[in-house]
Amino acid sequence: MVERLTYRRHTRYNTKSNKVRLLRTPGGRLVNQVVKKKAKGPSCGDCGKRLIGIPALRPMEYRRLKKRERRVNRAYGGSRCAKCVRMRVVRAFLIEEQKCVKQVLAEKMSSAKEPSSKKSSKKK
Repeated sequence: MVERLTYRRHTRYNTKSNKVRLLRTPGGRLVNQVVKKKAKGPSCGDCGKRLIGIPALRPMEYRRLKKRERRVNRAYGGSRCAKCVRMRVVRAFLIEEQKCVKQVLAEKMSSAKEPSSKKSSKKK
């Protein structure tokens, strides 16, 4: 029959933060080994997918990492995935292009109105 063990930490109940597994020591004793929580890892703020190139760690372990290990060397690195960043860049570019096109069309319209207004004034 298996030997029963008691919790050795703060909580005496099987909670999320108090998970243990049985471990047999080289001396043949059974002891409880505390299991750390599994980290979910960072995800993209736009689409919600997991970010590639960033380790899945607990928050305290992220603080111990170097800055270059916490993020990807790119705009929005460590916050947004590459696909979403590409979409943002393209969207911003197209919006700027649209502004330029509007301005050119407005200039054409104003230049087209000037000669027509001159013609109408001659008829009067």
